[in-house]
Amino acid sequence: MSETETKTERKVVSRDAVEPVCWFGEEGRFLLRKEDTGGLYSFYQITTQPGSGPPLHVHETADEAFFVNKGTYEFEVGGVTETITEGTVIYGPRGVPHRFLNVGDEPGQLLVIATPGGVENFFIGLSELVSGGAPDWSRMQELANANQMRGFTPPPGARGDVGPPAGIRRGAGGPPAGHGVRG
Repeated sequence: MSETETKTERKVVSRDAVEPVCWFGEEGRFLLRKEDTGGLYSFYQITTQPGSGPPLHVHETADEAFFVNKGTYEFEVGGVTETITEGTVIYGPRGVPHRFLNVGDEPGQLLVIATPGGVENFFIGLSELVSGGAPDWSRMQELANANQMRGFTPPPGARGDVGPPAGIRRGAGGPPAGHGVRG
């Protein structure tokens, strides 16, 4: 086996057996984590509330493919904004700014593949940061930097712990306050 090959074991995962990780109106279930795939990719489901989604951001080292499993989303990738509906996949290459927003009236659901794996580390850290309320923006920036992400800045005039950035709504079912940033 060469250095670039990975050896992993067969794994069967039931979505309902995976403990959800919650952050600002979004819920993630990491069905296959980095360690399950030899670091090649992460596979996860995100459920978003209406009006919820991450701000514009960039993954420096990860590509993402988003499959809209339920609902209607507005995606911006590389400066192009379009509405994506159920049964559609959109690709967000590394180094390209992107964001999404659930523009439907019901919770939406995305299935996501991120390569290489490991993006779940950001979401787990984010969930811990916001579990007590509004996030400390400097700590969120540190977390993003540690996960090779950028574009996470507080809204104009914000200091310390703040609510969600402009244009991001707190969704039902998420933590009591704050904003989720999504990779």
